[in-house]
This record gives sequence, structure tokens and C-alpha cells, in this order.
Amino acid sequence: MKKIILTLLGIMLSVGPIQSFAKSVKIGMAIDDLRLERWQKDRDIFVHKAEELGATVYVQSANGNEQTQISQIENMVSRGVDVLVIIPYNGEVLSNVIKDAKRDGIKVLAYDRLINNADIDFYLSFDNEKVGEIQAQAMLDKKPTGNYFLMGGAPTDNNAKLFRKGQMNILQPKIDSGDIKVVGDQWVDSWLPENALKIMENALTANNNKIDAVVASNDSTAGGAIQALDAQGLAGKVAISGQDADLAAVRRIVDGTQTMTVYKSITELANKAAEIAVKLGNDEKVESNASLNNGLKDVPAWLLNPISVDKSNIDATVIADKFHSKEDVYQK
Repeated sequence: MKKIILTLLGIMLSVGPIQSFAKSVKIGMAIDDLRLERWQKDRDIFVHKAEELGATVYVQSANGNEQTQISQIENMVSRGVDVLVIIPYNGEVLSNVIKDAKRDGIKVLAYDRLINNADIDFYLSFDNEKVGEIQAQAMLDKKPTGNYFLMGGAPTDNNAKLFRKGQMNILQPKIDSGDIKVVGDQWVDSWLPENALKIMENALTANNNKIDAVVASNDSTAGGAIQALDAQGLAGKVAISGQDADLAAVRRIVDGTQTMTVYKSITELANKAAEIAVKLGNDEKVESNASLNNGLKDVPAWLLNPISVDKSNIDATVIADKFHSKEDVYQK
């Protein structure tokens, strides 16, 4: 018996302390809309990293419907996940379902978009006000005077408001001085390119095609707007911003129909999110570099830096990071 006890003790010492056996964390990932290329990338990178860390991930897409997303989160709560990672369609309507999740001891990570008035545990994103500043500055560099059209993102997305705040930080002095004139300002429901296309068609008609720059808040809306500009022979003549470095957008930049995009290292974001989610699931301390008030509480956050990308630095950014391959970008 003594020999058996000593043998067991030896095994325990060889495998290390008992706390090294972290539990297999179950993560529910609730995504706004997988119809957009951007979120497909986030999902794939996040799931790969989380599984590498020993977690199991359940993914659902709301396809741009807030009620669907609420139902999906309720389903994940009843499924007994340890952590919810939520890319909200509407960050204003999730407080009740998150209250239910917290009652069951589930941790909540708001991914890339802040969830307001809710007891979330952590927020991970980019400096979204800076994104808007980068977009507006790029337009002013290209078109320092003239008629500007402002194309915001989804009105339900808190980030869209932060992008606009950043844009106006740069544009307002030029508006006040009369160097630029804002000839239209509309928000694009669900960030969908088909909605942006209609908005741009109407804007061109209303302004007799006299638009010099379009401050589009992401690449999907830029793509729809460029379709409308192209129909009028204006693609490449009107400066237009974007965001997310979607492959189609980077190709448009190479072709000269889109001026720039904002590259946010999705690999860095999604990998960091997976690491944070697993730590939350294991009740470990998560380091933060910022804090944002969501109306209910000061939420610890980790904010990453966005990068401006145009024709001059595609190779040094999205291609160097292997976000897109050189062959895909230049279609060789």
C-alpha cells in the first residue's frame, strides 16, 4: 500500500499542480451578420485560436436581425456556455438577455462593438474614433476643398457613431471655414452595399453629380457607393474612404476606384479575443489598456491601433501581414 501511495504521489508531482488542468471552456459566439466578408474572417481566426487553447466554440449569425440575435443568445445561455462573445447587431437592446446570462454566471465579452447599458465583463476593439479621423484626413489630403457626402454605417452600431465623431473632429474646421461643403449625410442600414448603392444614386441625382468626396465608413458601403459612381462615369474621380481592408476594396484601391481603407489587424483582434474569452471562462485576470463607460458601468477594455492603407502601402500592410496574398490582391 505504501508503495502505491508513493507511486501516486510521484505521478502527481510529475504532472505539476492541480490548477494546471484548466477546464475546457465553452464559448458562444453571437455574430451580427456572416453575410459580410469581415465577420467571416473574424469567426475563422477566433474559432481556430480558441480551439487551439482547448475551448469549444458555438457560432451563430443573426444575419442583421436584432430579435434573431437575442434568441440565439438565449439559446446559448440555456446551452450552458461559460462565455458569450457578442458582435452585436444592435448594442442598445441586449441588456435583458445579458442580465439572464450573468445570473447564470456566464461572462460576456463585447467584440469590436460596445454593448451599452449592460453588465458586460470586457470590451475588445480598435480605437474607433481614430478610425474616423484617419478616413476624414485621407479625404482632405485628396480633396482639400469641394462637396462632401457623408455615408455613415448602421445607425444601430455604436461604432458607426464613434467613426462619425472621429470624422467630424477632422472635418468640422474645414466645414466652418467653407473649404468643404457637406451636401448630404445618410446612415446605411445594416452596412449593406445595396443600401449604400441606393443612397449614393439619390445623392448624385440630388447634387447633379457634383460630389468630390465620399466619407464612407467601411468597405461594404464604399463598394455600393462606387457602383453608383461607376454608373455615372465618376469611379476614380470621386475620392472615397473605406474600412476593414476587404479583398474587393483592396483590389479597388489597386484599380484606383477607391482611395483608401482602414486596416485593422483582424488576426490580432480575433486571436486576442480568443485568449481573453478563455481567461474569462477560467476566472483568470484579464489585462486592460483602456476603460469605456457603457452607460451602466466602466468596462475594462483592450483597444488596438488602426492603420491607413492606400495604393502606396498595400504591400507593407495587408500583404506583409498575410491578411491577403499578393496573388489575390493583384490577381496575377
